[in-house]
Amino acid sequence: MESLNMGLWSIVPPILTIALALIFKDVLFALLIGILSGTLIVCHGSPVPAITTLTDKIASSLNDGWNIRILLFCALLGGFVAILNKTGAAKAFGSWMVSKIKSRKAALFCTFLFGIVIFIDDYFNSLSIGTAMRPICDEHKVSRAKLSYILDSTAAPICIIAPVSSWVVTVMSLLRKAEGFDSLNVSEFEFFCRLIPYNLYVILTLLMVVCVCLFNLDFGPMARSEERALSGKGLFDEETYGKNSVENIPDTGSKARACDMFFPLLFLIVTAILAFPATTWYLASKQAENPVPFYQGMTEGSVLQAFRDTDASYALFYAIIVTMIFSYIYFLSRRLISLREFGDAVISGIRSMVPALVILTLAWTIGGVIKSSPAEGGVGLANYLSHLATASEFPLWLLPLVVFILGCLIAFSTGTSWGTMTIMIPITLPIVIGLCKAHGADDITLLNASLVSISATVGGAVFGDHTSPISDTTILSATGAGCPCLEHVATQLPYALFCAICAGIGYIAAGLMVSYVSGNTLALFGGILISLLVFVCGIRLLPVIFGKKAKMIAQDTHTNLV
Repeated sequence: MESLNMGLWSIVPPILTIALALIFKDVLFALLIGILSGTLIVCHGSPVPAITTLTDKIASSLNDGWNIRILLFCALLGGFVAILNKTGAAKAFGSWMVSKIKSRKAALFCTFLFGIVIFIDDYFNSLSIGTAMRPICDEHKVSRAKLSYILDSTAAPICIIAPVSSWVVTVMSLLRKAEGFDSLNVSEFEFFCRLIPYNLYVILTLLMVVCVCLFNLDFGPMARSEERALSGKGLFDEETYGKNSVENIPDTGSKARACDMFFPLLFLIVTAILAFPATTWYLASKQAENPVPFYQGMTEGSVLQAFRDTDASYALFYAIIVTMIFSYIYFLSRRLISLREFGDAVISGIRSMVPALVILTLAWTIGGVIKSSPAEGGVGLANYLSHLATASEFPLWLLPLVVFILGCLIAFSTGTSWGTMTIMIPITLPIVIGLCKAHGADDITLLNASLVSISATVGGAVFGDHTSPISDTTILSATGAGCPCLEHVATQLPYALFCAICAGIGYIAAGLMVSYVSGNTLALFGGILISLLVFVCGIRLLPVIFGKKAKMIAQDTHTNLV
């Protein structure tokens, strides 16, 4: 056992990383020191070998085709978002929507729908939809707090369950590097698709937004902000929460139309979906002993099988390259942007993604340090924790709740879901696999337990990102809505906490189902049904708990505005 891990020293890198992230609120610094601590342990405290090992580890994480393609995809995605903003398409889309939406309820629900549709990137989601829908919501006296809540609740929660986004490739890359993932006998993309139903916090958050949009369910600070807006006292409370965020995006004089935002996004989505099976067929035709034409590779398997066996890094990279070419031709032909402006926008967008790319690179590096054995330059933490958990007989059913709570606390304190997933996923998966094997679980139970636990980790990370006042998406959602950031945080937190409590109960039920009930269907839906039941009962009790502060359109409170 000693040859496979560094014993108790193995827990130092992740604990130090978490502690530094909580204290300094700087994930980059925390990850870098965490990596250095791991190399110091492996090198027995010698600083020079530790530093050289650190640089070698970072370089080796970039000497990987998958990693490089994912980095390029994220960088070009930032460029694509910058191009769409530069052309003024979002502003044109908002002007078009003003003429179509005639009621308060419709304004709120359309904001929600656009948040569902624009799932490529959470930054683009918050800023573009906020810019487009703010004039419409202002006209119908929707408080800026409610608009920013809807924006934030359809940013990270949508990106983490969408088939094409920078978040998805991050999760898949972390899974791919995690110790024991190969034993699940599924691809990264298939695992991610199966992960979606278990992501209880995200599902409940989206349901809560629907309730807020259709029934105007207002309680806590949100009720006060809505009452202020409806009474004509102001759409935001600058006296209580400080100055407003940036009010308007400068008008560039663009002649863009609403379709100019729709077409490029649709092209990217369709291209990415088509690229998944096409990539499988293409690589199969080229990697065979006797390469065959592409069309012959298509006959080797079904479309579903091609989706399952795809290399997502190739598919997404191909999709963003083709989309950038399409956007270049489209916007130049529409004369919405010059050749020089196009290049400047791409560079600006890539520059905006640099912090995320650095986090991703350090994430892969610390994952390698944590996972690999001392012989490979790592501390063997995954092996150590798996042995420790199985030896102490930690209850498998409790693990989803524990990792969910840890994910919530880390992400809320640091303001980053990516950093939280980077720390938690490589630790959680080996523990789950070790506990399942110790209990003699079959392959279905092993897969279900992994899905529940990883989804709890991801859900906790999204909660923290959703509610933290130092989170990028929190700040950008407030900016996009034109709402004071502190007002957005104060009004959103009660809704997020309610959904987190319901999700936590659901994870307890899901853990029990996976541990003690055989059968894939029950394990899959047991936790979901319990969390939904608690959610529905809680929604019914909120008007009673908060009295007049909980208002519902169903009770004709705002009938005159609809």
